[in-house]
Amino acid sequence: MDVYKITGENRLQGTIKVSGAKNSAVALIPASILANSPVTIGGLPEISDAWTLKALLEEIGGEVSFEDGVMTIDPTEMIALPLPNGNVKKLRASYYLMGAMLGRFKKAVIGLPGGCFLGPRPIDQHIKGFEALGAKVTNEHGAIYLRADELIGAKIFLDVASVGATINIMLAAVLAKGRTVIENAAKEPEIIDVATLLTNMGANIKGAGTSVIRIEGVEELHGTEHTIIPDRIEAATFMIMAAALGEGITIDNVIPLHLEAIIAKLREMGVKIEIDEESIFVPKTDLSSLQAVDVKTLVYPGFPTDIQQPLSVLMSQAFGSSKITDTIYTARFKHIDELRRMNAIARVEGNTAIITGPNKLQGSTVTATDLRAGAALVLAGLLAEGETEIHDIYHIERGYSSLIEKLRDLGADIRRETIMARVAETKE
Repeated sequence: MDVYKITGENRLQGTIKVSGAKNSAVALIPASILANSPVTIGGLPEISDAWTLKALLEEIGGEVSFEDGVMTIDPTEMIALPLPNGNVKKLRASYYLMGAMLGRFKKAVIGLPGGCFLGPRPIDQHIKGFEALGAKVTNEHGAIYLRADELIGAKIFLDVASVGATINIMLAAVLAKGRTVIENAAKEPEIIDVATLLTNMGANIKGAGTSVIRIEGVEELHGTEHTIIPDRIEAATFMIMAAALGEGITIDNVIPLHLEAIIAKLREMGVKIEIDEESIFVPKTDLSSLQAVDVKTLVYPGFPTDIQQPLSVLMSQAFGSSKITDTIYTARFKHIDELRRMNAIARVEGNTAIITGPNKLQGSTVTATDLRAGAALVLAGLLAEGETEIHDIYHIERGYSSLIEKLRDLGADIRRETIMARVAETKE
């Protein structure tokens, strides 16, 4: 098995470039199914989720090339093959294949999604939307079967402002007959990105990025070229790293507007941040003046749940007790036990983590339980005294492209090594 080994306490300096947004990529690639000619998407992160989606599109007859962050998809020969098992299970966002295949073929069979285990991530809002458009949805042998004679526009009110459901209904509705209105829609930048791609393909979508999205169905969609937005979660991870360890780090390829909640919280802690049009500079932070803060995760434009884990590492270096309340995923605190192995003073009470600092972190053997927990452990390893060994790094590589190379360019001592699996079993 492969692990990351990190020797901590190196100061980091230089420029680090943010890749394309993972949470956009996993929706943009399936959206190409709806076109009648080739779609080219540039700036994609070279992460395992993107390669998995490439394989899935090839399984249903697509011709796909992917190199240097550019994916070209020819969907003309695609057919509505069932995808009950295999690659579809590796990927939590495989549910976007439901909306795209239902939109194009009026039927789909998709295995229930995998990905990070953050507790149940229900797809009831997705199904509610598909049914409103006229699809019959059944769960048979662990796969979702979708069938429709035709899709007809409808008014759909989401009980929760779900990003996944908003995008999935959008994918299904762009080729439906008549008008679809999604109320209480999620407002995340990734939704605007997908709507931009679909609009460039010929869809008629108004209101993406607000709580009401209106879609007039069209007869067909054509191919186009699109460049993905930068990954705001990766950018925020690097900003936190720059605050903890930086001697002056420029984070390049960012949209500062997408990072306002994180910038505000870091400034509240005492981190200086200089904003340019497409980059952010974090000068050296005086850790002795870092203050504890309280954070509550919320849907966009609030503080993202995906960043509470990396931020908890910086909180371990701040004076006082910081609190993080996660209102979105209560299972998102598994990293706290791992940080405690590294000498952090932290505990979980219900859906709140309490982290007390400042406290010197010590290198240890830890396990990434999900993608963002893995990012937090990389940050902790870079800060800690001695060597840290991180297991289950496949979680990290689902969402961070070329992470080792990017960190080494700043001066980090991090490498990937293959170790014997039995060593991992005895680590307890």
